[in-house]
Amino acid sequence: MSEANIIDLKNCSRPVRFKEGFGQRYLLTVDTEEDFDWTEPLARTAHRIDSVARLRKFQQFCEGRGVVPVYLMDYPIATSPLAAELLRGAVAEGRAEIGVQLHPWVSPPNEEVINEFNSFAGNLPQHLERAKLMKLHEAILTNFGQPPLIYRAGRYGIGPNTAAILREAGIAIDTSARARFDYSDGGGPNFQDLPILPWWVGEPGSLLELPLTTVYSGLLSKLGPLLFPLTQRLPGLRGFLAQLGLLERIPITPEGVTVEEALRGVDVAVREDLPVLVLSFHSPSLSPGHTPYVRNQGDLDDLYDWWRTIFARLGERGVLPTTVREIMASVELA
Repeated sequence: MSEANIIDLKNCSRPVRFKEGFGQRYLLTVDTEEDFDWTEPLARTAHRIDSVARLRKFQQFCEGRGVVPVYLMDYPIATSPLAAELLRGAVAEGRAEIGVQLHPWVSPPNEEVINEFNSFAGNLPQHLERAKLMKLHEAILTNFGQPPLIYRAGRYGIGPNTAAILREAGIAIDTSARARFDYSDGGGPNFQDLPILPWWVGEPGSLLELPLTTVYSGLLSKLGPLLFPLTQRLPGLRGFLAQLGLLERIPITPEGVTVEEALRGVDVAVREDLPVLVLSFHSPSLSPGHTPYVRNQGDLDDLYDWWRTIFARLGERGVLPTTVREIMASVELA
């Protein structure tokens, strides 16, 4: 995907300002999706939704810590009676929030050829991207009783038409931009040069872009935007720089990121005065065997311990949990 295809999200000259007293907050987002083999080609039907049952425990875990998770749901989950049974009450009472996550290969209408390029919804023709998103939006509203206000494209696959479609759907926040990552080799967006601070896509009050939080850490962190892209061509250099404490890229997720790395990432984000830290992971990781990150019960125990540790560090640093609705109520529009 060329840079021109995401030019609407690269117009980042309007940073979001928050009302006095908002401080620093964090938003926990869950890519709530079907179970499928990540090593196999994508398919419309080769999936299950067994991990949905694990959402009950995770919701209880979050509630015990005063955290309101945002479940970004794709079509198989949005139409799951069990998911609705487990989460509808929590959503109605504000103990959880609901959002949209578009996996085009499992979202009707099924018109496109399934391949890597089309797995990025923003690459689809405008009418098809819109039809899939609206169908998913309708399913979430019907089954969970609340209009979703936040969106993340599956595989972070936003495109030139996405912002306009989201505005039409009444979506307030897009959180598809994974700053400091590049998916262009597979036909996806290049977010390498985007900021990690929130910005307005267009006029203030129209659509807020809330990038997933990724920071550079190490003695050469200030040179991260220049040096890290080089390490993608030279993986050995990446490990060398990280081992020496010179440069590492840290997304705030338990998937592929150790708790020690994440703690460093949190400290960097706090030090850089990031107003909202966006944390994320995939819901199938709540059930062993469905993602590369959680293969057994021990890995699952470690995942919960990871969250306990990160929540504790955030609390120690004065970073409070927030919600989509609180974020929208706290932005300055002037």
